[in-house]
Amino acid sequence: MLEGRCIFSRAFSSGCESETNWPFMTYHKLEITAGGVKRSLEMDGGSSGGGGGDGIDHLRHRKKKASSKPLDYREQPISTVLASVSLNLNPNPNESSSNNSSLSLSSSSSSSSSSSSPSDASSDSLINSIGREISISCLIRCSRSNYGLIASLNRGFRSLVRSGDLYKLRRLNGVIEHWIYFSCDLLDWEAFDPIMHRWMHLPRMTSHECSFMWSDKESLAVGTELLVFGKEVTSHVIYAYSILTNSWTSGMSMNAPRCLFGSASLGEKAILAGGCDSQGKILDSAELYNSETKTWETLPRMKKPRKMCSGVFMDEKFYVIGGIGGPDSKVLSCGEEYDLVTREWTEIPNMSPARNGSSGDNEGQGQGQGQGQAAAAAAPPLVAVVNNELYAADYAESEVRKYDKGRRVWVTVGRLPERAGSMNGWGLAFKACGDQLIVIGGPRALAEGFIELNSWKPSDGPPQWNLLARKQSVNFVYNCAVMGC
Repeated sequence: MLEGRCIFSRAFSSGCESETNWPFMTYHKLEITAGGVKRSLEMDGGSSGGGGGDGIDHLRHRKKKASSKPLDYREQPISTVLASVSLNLNPNPNESSSNNSSLSLSSSSSSSSSSSSPSDASSDSLINSIGREISISCLIRCSRSNYGLIASLNRGFRSLVRSGDLYKLRRLNGVIEHWIYFSCDLLDWEAFDPIMHRWMHLPRMTSHECSFMWSDKESLAVGTELLVFGKEVTSHVIYAYSILTNSWTSGMSMNAPRCLFGSASLGEKAILAGGCDSQGKILDSAELYNSETKTWETLPRMKKPRKMCSGVFMDEKFYVIGGIGGPDSKVLSCGEEYDLVTREWTEIPNMSPARNGSSGDNEGQGQGQGQGQAAAAAAPPLVAVVNNELYAADYAESEVRKYDKGRRVWVTVGRLPERAGSMNGWGLAFKACGDQLIVIGGPRALAEGFIELNSWKPSDGPPQWNLLARKQSVNFVYNCAVMGC
């Protein structure tokens, strides 16, 4: 899990890709065979077969067509567009079957709409024959991968999608899809939809400063935004990608700019804690970001200053875990809990999983220069929360551990995927994706290699990893974030 940290690459593509008009994102299609689903996985312009998994059972006997042309804002006849969109009332295949009904808007069912005047097509009722309320009820349960096509219907649909109102309603109704965003190049980002098994390319970041490309970076998905934190010359900078416009913007600034912090999001809000300022001072401050109001709120100070830490939300509280602190840059095994109601921090001993095969609390103990350098070279704790349970990836032992909240100890529950390679934890992403844990990583060879996306559902028992996708890449995973909206 690269909680926003970037390993410098000596070779990267300098070519610029033109940005496409919102809301187009390319993806690769699924092929349906008599035996089930055959997934076509991207391999740098080509594709090869991949392993199956429980996450695609709901796609059996349904054929998905891949688009190779960009969508734009030209209004199309409603009958034409609705004929190609299936509004799935339950995009989450893990929900109960009683709610797994769907409304297919075929050309025949929308014939009355096709004969409507343009003014009727843009009315507040959206889908005239069923009214605005039912229209929105259908749309919030449609997979968000179809929202670009829906937005091309008319001004009413486009305004509903681009305003973000649909995503607010989805959140209020508990309809959430998790997409995985990651970067294997310095300015390029991709997204993977684990439900529809689609790869998508984001527009290239618009940074014009070479220093930003080579600086350490943090990433965080909150609400409908992907935030990338970096540095240009001497100042910190934040780039924000919006799924509403499919574009990058910059200019946002924290109250106390920082890097190497721990962070996590919950809905439209996120907390960033610790890190370093522009002079390298380790911070004990924290901030809350609201992606809907675009505001930053300074929170009470933590018990300890720390950098290279990790953050999670669990039981509706924020936790910052591990990191390095103090004048001697010692490893911190403690964590801190922030209660959003009481606005107080509580220190929790031994909450950080062991680093570099060590155990116990290093705080306050002597530490040689070699050990301090090794601690600084290691990745922050690779932690993630599923169903309010905290898990960690031990890259040194290739194990998955679970935190026993009652006894405050870590217990090994199984193994990581065999191909989850890393460099002291760097290049390995360990993330929660709904009710699953996702591991992204892979072996490297000179000028060759690939990354794999593997998933495991902890409620199914001990770790049994399912291969979601495989992709050629000569680089590690630099940054990774999961967006749920």
